Amino acid sequence: MRIIPHGAAREVTGSCHELQVAGKRILLDCGLFQGKRSEASIKNSTFTFDPSKDIDAMVLSHAHMDHVGRVPLLWKQGYRKPIYCTYATKDLAAVMLMDGGYIQEKDEEFHRKHLKGTMIKCDGPLYTQKDAAACMELFHGVNYGDWFSVVPGVRAQFIDAGHIVGSAMVLLEIDEGQKGQGIRRIGFTGDIGRKHLPIIRDPQPMPSVEALICESTYGNRTHEDIATAREHLRDVIVKTAKRGGKVLIPAFSLERTQEIIYDLHLLWDSRQIPALPIVIDSPLAQRVTDVFMKHPECYDQRIYNEFLSRAHNPFQFSLVRYSESIDESKALNGTPGPMIIMAGSGMCEAGRIRHHLKNELADPRNTVLAVGYMAENTLGRRIIDPALSHVRIFDEMIAKRAEVIYIHAYSGHADMADLDRTILGIDGLKQLILVHGEPLQMEPFKHRMQAIKPEMEVVMPEREEVIPI
Repeated sequence: MRIIPHGAAREVTGSCHELQVAGKRILLDCGLFQGKRSEASIKNSTFTFDPSKDIDAMVLSHAHMDHVGRVPLLWKQGYRKPIYCTYATKDLAAVMLMDGGYIQEKDEEFHRKHLKGTMIKCDGPLYTQKDAAACMELFHGVNYGDWFSVVPGVRAQFIDAGHIVGSAMVLLEIDEGQKGQGIRRIGFTGDIGRKHLPIIRDPQPMPSVEALICESTYGNRTHEDIATAREHLRDVIVKTAKRGGKVLIPAFSLERTQEIIYDLHLLWDSRQIPALPIVIDSPLAQRVTDVFMKHPECYDQRIYNEFLSRAHNPFQFSLVRYSESIDESKALNGTPGPMIIMAGSGMCEAGRIRHHLKNELADPRNTVLAVGYMAENTLGRRIIDPALSHVRIFDEMIAKRAEVIYIHAYSGHADMADLDRTILGIDGLKQLILVHGEPLQMEPFKHRMQAIKPEMEVVMPEREEVIPI
């Protein structure tokens, strides 16, 4: 039995890990790479295996694009085997992948028109909306806690990861069919959430496993208390409104947007923010929010008590307007503040937020409020980098005169204390495989675990490295 990381190895995006056991090959996630565009395009367009022949099944942890975003390309290249996920993840993936296909088509169109060449090293976009729709026939929804057969000799169970709606850790039980071997257990964290996040339930513990493939996004960082996030959000809005400025919030359309709307709703109900327009400039966010309302089984008790028990929609109130059309989005450029504009993408690599940043970043009355992780080599990372006075947006250098604030408390990822608790709470863990993290976060995490549990092997694999289990 062995593990091969095909992505998210010493980097955060492109999650894709292969489990080889008893002659079968199983993928755990298949996500998009994000970052430096030329490098990400090459990584995204190629697999080191033949999707039409080599892979027997896939298990999907959740619907963020760095975990699910290359599934339509698997389909395009001939993959026709099952994809197992929770029911909420299945519904969210349908929305996310269709939007991803639209972005791929539009990016390819832009590159052909303005840069005289294709975006990637293949004929046409990475995948289309048609591919995204077609691949959904492979998805099979499973309830948390229910055992299901992945391939002969391997069964799995989803455990609530508390990261986004529908997110799951994966427990795999493997019968290798060898005399005396018995059942072996492997765990995959996907992305682990935090306790006390708004909307969703807290992450559940991982049962006993001998090996764990574990995310390490914040392996050496402690987050601010989630209870302070709403106060910081309030302070940013009040301060910017007094200047007559706009608060630009680059936010992942899945989960982070809904969390911010939820907190804005609570702030407005308690009259802690002024009456200013709140524009959700993301058709994707509207569709994702509709899916959220279909899956109250994923919510924590607080959101039920505060909203659902009174038949109130937590994601809609009087100040909020969802912007659908491009014309509506463009009209925001000429609309004076104060106002809040929230748009995708969270790392500022795609979507309408780039247009707003191009038009508003140079205005000192405005604020850019970062509320999520910004991977290396993304526009978002460059915007929050205090060493840079200008950033390139659509081939134009834009001065960073707006105030830039990062609220770390909104992170949906476990921090170092959460990760330590997760790992040290697992009985019988002999091998820890760290993925989904940059080396500056992974290495201290590795050394910390080795100091606490010297008997446990801790691995930081390179991409395509073969790890025996």
